[in-house]
Amino acid sequence: MASNAILVGTVALVTGASSGIGEATARRLAAEGAAVAIAARRFDRLEALAREIEDAGGRALAIEADVTDRAQSAALVERTVAELGRLDTVVNNAGVMLLGSTVDADVEEWDRMVDLNVKGLLYVAKAALPHLIAGAEAEPRRVTDLVNVSSVAGRRARADSAVYNLTKHGVGAFSEALRQEITERHVRVSLVEPGAVSTELASHNRPEVQAAMKGRFADLERLEADDIADAISYIVTRPRHVAINEILVRPTEQQG
Repeated sequence: MASNAILVGTVALVTGASSGIGEATARRLAAEGAAVAIAARRFDRLEALAREIEDAGGRALAIEADVTDRAQSAALVERTVAELGRLDTVVNNAGVMLLGSTVDADVEEWDRMVDLNVKGLLYVAKAALPHLIAGAEAEPRRVTDLVNVSSVAGRRARADSAVYNLTKHGVGAFSEALRQEITERHVRVSLVEPGAVSTELASHNRPEVQAAMKGRFADLERLEADDIADAISYIVTRPRHVAINEILVRPTEQQG
């Protein structure tokens, strides 16, 4: 932890923290001094990450949770506050991307995306808001953050991404409306929209979809998870009077 760490005395909760952007973000926020609750379904990975953070001098709480279950989302937030003492930063990162033709789609894949990308994000946000509002009235920073991780797909619709586009456009609309509701209470709502990132996200797709994606990005130098974690860290470490409402981060070579 750096001697000038900005988030000392605060608590962050990161969902989808067992890999990729969530894992990298947890490390970043811990390095900035936050105690970090890390949540996902793969508890073994969470335990390893928590040990890594603690070995580096930080504080971490690993919580196994499926945020598509409203009761588990509420319990996740309540346990974070009960064991770490407060809540200042929430990074709603858990998500899934299942692409392919709409005509030939497996509707169960649609359900999975809506359940996780939309409903899971909403459940965590709803449970966290009272604590974020309370945290914004308290020292040491008197400002709190809800960061919702979306995608470039939340800005630009593409063929064979219809329902994924729908979920990410919905995250953007929810984030902006909520921002307007609570920004005067010094609860900042921010949207982060990554382009192509080297994570496990694409691996959840059917083999033919993975092959098409690999071809599309074959010559592209993708972002790394830590590039997005860096953007999230930037958002939540701004002074109280500065709100970063939206960040779109693409690889330099990515056109769409």
